Amino acid sequence: MLKSSIVAIVGRPNVGKSAFFNRLSEKKISIVDETVGVTRDRVFANCSWLNFKFKLIDTGGLDFKNNENKIEFLKEVKAQTQISIFQADVVVFVVDLHCGLTSLDLEIANLLRKSKKPVIVCVNKCDNVGTNPAEFFEFCSLGFKKMFAVSAIHGYGITDFLDCLVSFLPKKEETAMSTDHLKIAIVGRPNVGKSSILNKILGENRVIVSDVAGTTRDSIDEEIENKNGNFVLIDTAGLVRKSNKISKVERYSLLRTYSAIDRADICLIVVDGFEGLLKSDVKIAGYVHEKGKGALILINKLDLIEQKEDSIKNFSKKLKTSLNFMKYFQELYVSAKTGQRLNKIFEIAKQIQVERTKRLSTGTLNSFLSFCTSKVAPPRVKGNQLKIYYITQTNVEPPTFVFFINKLECFHFSYKRYIENQIRLTFGFYGTPIKIIAKVHKEN
Repeated sequence: MLKSSIVAIVGRPNVGKSAFFNRLSEKKISIVDETVGVTRDRVFANCSWLNFKFKLIDTGGLDFKNNENKIEFLKEVKAQTQISIFQADVVVFVVDLHCGLTSLDLEIANLLRKSKKPVIVCVNKCDNVGTNPAEFFEFCSLGFKKMFAVSAIHGYGITDFLDCLVSFLPKKEETAMSTDHLKIAIVGRPNVGKSSILNKILGENRVIVSDVAGTTRDSIDEEIENKNGNFVLIDTAGLVRKSNKISKVERYSLLRTYSAIDRADICLIVVDGFEGLLKSDVKIAGYVHEKGKGALILINKLDLIEQKEDSIKNFSKKLKTSLNFMKYFQELYVSAKTGQRLNKIFEIAKQIQVERTKRLSTGTLNSFLSFCTSKVAPPRVKGNQLKIYYITQTNVEPPTFVFFINKLECFHFSYKRYIENQIRLTFGFYGTPIKIIAKVHKEN
């Protein structure tokens, strides 16, 4: 597949870049809020117009002022944006009609001229249809030939802008994006090393890494191809305990993270090996389990914990005890700092996906049923003997089995647990939950 053209959206904070990004991508991907600095990492979306396909990048707001009160990773936001400009085929410079031309706009314009990339200026918040307002022409002094009055909220001027945009893109045929990418969400509580792991895997500072908890706010997708296949890695905001005190932006981030888990095939649940397993880690694992996703527990900071005698053995024991509701999970000890064992993630993830998509024939399952019932007889509950007529597998991702029985109340949870354990012992299903559903046989 040929590499997509790249279009980067840049501008100072709070001019509506993320709203513009969402308008072009036709999805609510970037968080939109009046708070300055909501977007920090680069956020990507695949877009198309006419016969052209391109990758759109939303960036953090550029601010060159030296202010000690600024958050300490402001330099990283700038670096991320500069990387986007360097990679872009076309740069879309978004400015704010209501605020007018600012000194910061002029500084950004100077940076863009030095990049020698094609630049299209979009004067956002032109919310009235008709003749361009007088304030629009103030931005002519930026010195760029292509300017459009647009409204990210209402969609005004977008089609004219897109017609101009694609005129700068190379005319080439591209195959459709592969739909067989295995989607892997990197989840965990804040500051356990999720973004560091992603950066190490990619070999670049794709997302901002900071000691400040909550640096990542958007869910960030990154395609990767290696010897194990095609993957989409999704870096997410750290999941925290629900609280009335969290801000609206943080609440948006949580929704993005839950959405990332929902659309993922497999979740890498990152745990801080040095701090140990906390209640919030167990809660996150519980959510992944409830959603029926494959689970690989990544214990980060191997470079620190392996220095302690028997630490890995003891940690593994605690994992099995604390996560006894999902004993199927796979575990891997890694180091985001050194990159140790990160290459094994894709191999294990692929194995888990094989297990998640495994199908068993009804004949195989009923031979298995005969073995189970002969080994441990079905229980008698309130005078009624449980009868299991047959089993069939009805679904995958996760594997789902329907048991046709005589009475629902007879299918005691302890016998259900016994059956599940026997399924795993006999057929595997490593790394994935399985669902067992009981239904009353119609002829009973």
